[in-house]
Amino acid sequence: MAETDNPEVLPSPRATPFGEGTEGRGTRRERGLSSPRVGPLGRLSQFIRDVRGELKRVSWPSAKEVKNTTIITLIAVIFFAAYLFAVDQALARMILGLTWLVNKILGV
Repeated sequence: MAETDNPEVLPSPRATPFGEGTEGRGTRRERGLSSPRVGPLGRLSQFIRDVRGELKRVSWPSAKEVKNTTIITLIAVIFFAAYLFAVDQALARMILGLTWLVNKILGV
């Protein structure tokens, strides 16, 4: 009968010291250490090649989609600007009214 078959038996403590075993090993690097060192210009050119390759895979929106989303964004901005202006004006008038009322009550 294995240890895991009996739920009352706790698993044995870790047998190997910390740092030994699979989790103690270094992670595999994408670019091997055996390859020759590449200078800054070589890395820059590789970066530019990688960027161009990624940009070819991007799905770019059509002009119509960009136009539609821009219009929707502008409408939303105008709506929220008007809403916040109205709320601000209402709160300002309410505060002015409350100050006037307090001054009248206190006789100031």
